[in-house]
Amino acid sequence: MLKLTRTWCLLGALLAAGLSAPAQQKHTFEIQDGQFKYDGQPTPIYSGEMHYARVPRPYWRHRLQMMKAMGLNTVATYVFWNYHHPSPGVWDFSTGNRNLAEFVRTAQQEGMFVILRPGPYTCAEWEFGGYPWWLQQNKDLVIRANNKPFLDSCRVYLGKLAEQVRSLQVRQGGPIILTQVENEFGSYVLQRPDIPLAEHQQYNAAIRKQLADVGFEGPFFTSDASNLFNGGSTPGALPTANGEDDVARLRQSVNQFHDNKGPYMVAEYYPGWLDHWGEPFVRVTTEKVVKQVATYLQNGVNFNFYMVHGGTNFGFTAGANYDKNHDIQPDITSYDYDAPISEAGWATPKYKALRELMLKHVKYPVPAVPAPLPVLSLPPIAISKAVSLFDLKRDVKPVRNDTPLTFEALGQGHGYVLYSRKFRQAAKGNLQVKGLRDFATVYVNGRRVGELSRQKNTYTLAVDVPAGATLELLVENMGRINYGALIVQNTKGIIEPVLLNDAPVTGNWEMYRMPFEQVPNLSAYRAGKSPAGQPTLYSGTFKVEKPGDVFLDMRGWGKGLVFVNGQSLGRFWRIGPQQTLYLPGSWLRQGQNEVVILEQLNDAPQKSLKTIDKPIIDDVRL
Repeated sequence: MLKLTRTWCLLGALLAAGLSAPAQQKHTFEIQDGQFKYDGQPTPIYSGEMHYARVPRPYWRHRLQMMKAMGLNTVATYVFWNYHHPSPGVWDFSTGNRNLAEFVRTAQQEGMFVILRPGPYTCAEWEFGGYPWWLQQNKDLVIRANNKPFLDSCRVYLGKLAEQVRSLQVRQGGPIILTQVENEFGSYVLQRPDIPLAEHQQYNAAIRKQLADVGFEGPFFTSDASNLFNGGSTPGALPTANGEDDVARLRQSVNQFHDNKGPYMVAEYYPGWLDHWGEPFVRVTTEKVVKQVATYLQNGVNFNFYMVHGGTNFGFTAGANYDKNHDIQPDITSYDYDAPISEAGWATPKYKALRELMLKHVKYPVPAVPAPLPVLSLPPIAISKAVSLFDLKRDVKPVRNDTPLTFEALGQGHGYVLYSRKFRQAAKGNLQVKGLRDFATVYVNGRRVGELSRQKNTYTLAVDVPAGATLELLVENMGRINYGALIVQNTKGIIEPVLLNDAPVTGNWEMYRMPFEQVPNLSAYRAGKSPAGQPTLYSGTFKVEKPGDVFLDMRGWGKGLVFVNGQSLGRFWRIGPQQTLYLPGSWLRQGQNEVVILEQLNDAPQKSLKTIDKPIIDDVRL
């Protein structure tokens, strides 16, 4: 008992001082005698997952302080390849939230270890599981496979990543103690029995080797359900279990693939769960979470809360799932996850109960809980300008083709494409867009006649197109699938011929690219009345005396995007469960601010945008 107490005291001193020491002070972190050891001392990992890409950079330190005040000593984060490599030849590890090295250094300054999860595949409810969309343009490249073009691309990515964080590994004086190999590969092996197991294993081993070759020092680990280690584990990496609540089963699985000894770690323990548009918000009770974490603590199990703080899927970063009832299940903008630390960084009842539990078990110092960041409730923001989306067509050069082209063929990754075709002769009947990816509003001469939705498995619509009229489909990419076998089939837009009464509609298609990666400049367009049912861009200005967090109340709006001061807050959709959008105060300015809203449905012209002092993320309105 005296030895254990001395170890905890030493760990407390190391966490309080050693991790924030100058970078030249090197340390060790190793797996020895079935334990994690930091500088030779047994050191349990009590970790929380937080993704720097989902949290505004000015808030990183606050969120890390919240984690430490919950009793945790480690932060785990995915690195999203597509977040740092948005287009061929373009790499960004410095702007906005993309400065990974700064995030790691901030964690070190706050006395936290770091677990790095670089993929290349991440899942994480993130667009395309972290893969760059344009990989699909190489017809010889096979994603997530023992395929040379793909592995060559992975090697370039991992090399670029290593340049940023190689010096931040624990042996170099940094806080990075563990690096993950691939991610949940065992489930993919199960989903792809068409590929021989040996070939799967060759791919997994190749990623492990690439990580070492570019300078990652380990220790390495894999992360899978405990019954999938046969497909997901790889030599030279510690197998860890996801979602495992049975300690005996955890030990048995790890022992089988790790020399009959630990350490034993649940790399993803779920205190909440992910959420899709049009489905109820998922909650996990505080009592269940506290009971399970107590079991881990009492049995010497290392763990990582996935998520301890989820943050937000800003812009077009949200991914999607699918199941037998839905061709796609797009993830909502909020990544609150019912996590202990809410989307806005608040301490939830779950957080407080877990903090009380951790205080009973850890011997190192646990600081006080930081104060919550201020929240503003603003007067209704008046809409001062409305511009029809169709007015933007004049500044977009269309691509012409006999049949509709995919986003990828058009050189576009995200946002929208307006597919347009003029009919010389009248046409009437069932319009079929079986290749819709993912949502479309359909217009005849600018009048909305219906919607098509992959989420609702709705691909057919009755239309009546007069002679000389124009049929248009505004098609939205709602996020590429990030999990499962269909990740290799992730092109967007219209990917099959459009049919009318079962006959292909060919010739004279025009496609207008509208990626909305940046806020559109509406000053070049004349304001006017926006007809109901026509996609419209609204803008307004509002003043802030002292910036603070804001929740935009999107009840009463239909579907679309919101930008504030040029920052994309993400998607809204009236079906819920999310009815508000989180606006971080760090993105506001003292004085004048601007909001721009793309309203795709526009059932009625909008006059104002309201705010509220708390989120609404559990209100489904089908």
